[in-house]
Parts: sequence; structure tokens; C-alpha cells
Amino acid sequence: MEIMFFLKGLIVGFVIAVPIGPIGILCARRTLTHGRRAGFVSGMGAATADVLYGFIAALGMTFISEFLAGKQFWLRLAGGVFLCLLGIRTFIEKPQRKSLLSCSRKKKKRHAGMYVTTFFFTLTNPMTIFSLAAIFAGLGLAGATSSIRSALILVLGVFLGSVLWWLFFIGVFTVLKRRFSHHEIQLINRIAGLIIASFGVCVLASLI
Repeated sequence: MEIMFFLKGLIVGFVIAVPIGPIGILCARRTLTHGRRAGFVSGMGAATADVLYGFIAALGMTFISEFLAGKQFWLRLAGGVFLCLLGIRTFIEKPQRKSLLSCSRKKKKRHAGMYVTTFFFTLTNPMTIFSLAAIFAGLGLAGATSSIRSALILVLGVFLGSVLWWLFFIGVFTVLKRRFSHHEIQLINRIAGLIIASFGVCVLASLI
């Protein structure tokens, strides 16, 4: 029974991570600009937030879901503003040349910041938990996890499914990176920045 929870969680994690939204664009851009580790760390930020929401959905914590639904306006406002700022920063950021790469300590600090930004944005999107709840219901998992252990096994599957997607996604853009010149990557930065900021504007516009 528990292996079925794990396998279904694996499917859920992969499915929830696949749609290419602002997080996917951001991870792709970071892979092209800063390398595969930066892209993967960014993807793990989103995967961690998915795990937290997946745990809530798996245990059927309706009071938390209702609280998030009640705070949806402020969460979406924070997410929209964050996306706009992130889009502007992405637009003006210049890709680093290999000869100008930061020292190891600065890289670790930068990667930590990348992880936090994608984690925060995914966390401020209340639709994530509702999407997970809907997928769980479709797979017959709604209310099926009667114990913490079952929920943890399910959520472990969700996390690993998400990791598999990000490994594939980042791997594709790592290969593509070799075909782009420095100036082309700078153009990609600007396009990605505009797209990310546009997502933010759309989120803010939906609140009016």
C-alpha cells in the first residue's frame, strides 16, 4: 500500500512541476546565465514549497487551506510585486563571463538567494495547494493518508518526482547553453525579464 502512495506521489510531483510558468522561465534563464547548479538550486526552491503544500494536502488540513484561501489577496499581491521586481532585476542583469566568476563563498550566497526566491514565490501562490488537492483527489488520494507516515511517503514521492523533472529540464538548458554566445544570453536575460514582469503585472491586474 505504501509503495503505491510513493509511486502516485512520484507522478503528482512530476505533473505539478511540468507546467512552464515564471518559475520555469527563471530556472532556464539562471541555467543559461549562471550554470546548471544555479538552475537546479532554483528548481529545488520550488520543489520544497511543493512538498510543504503537498504535506498539507495529503493530510487534508482544511483549516490551513481555508486560511490560505482567506489570505489569497495578500499572497497574490506579494507574489505579483515580487515577480515585477524579479523581472526588472533579470532584465538589467548582465551575464557573467567565465573569467569573472565569483569566489566559492559568493557563489554559495548567490545560490542560497536563488533558492529562497523561487521558494518564496511558489509559497505565495495559493493555487499550488489547490492544484495538489485536485490531483490527489483525481488519483484517489484525498483522505487516504490516515497517518503521518503515509503522508510522508506520499510527499517524498512528490519531492522526488519534482526533482526528476528539474533534472531533465535543467539538463536540456545546460546542453543549449553551449550554443549561445555572451550577447545572445544577455538578450535572453532581457526577454526573460520582460516575461517574468508581465506575469507579475497580470497577477496584480487580476486583483483589481
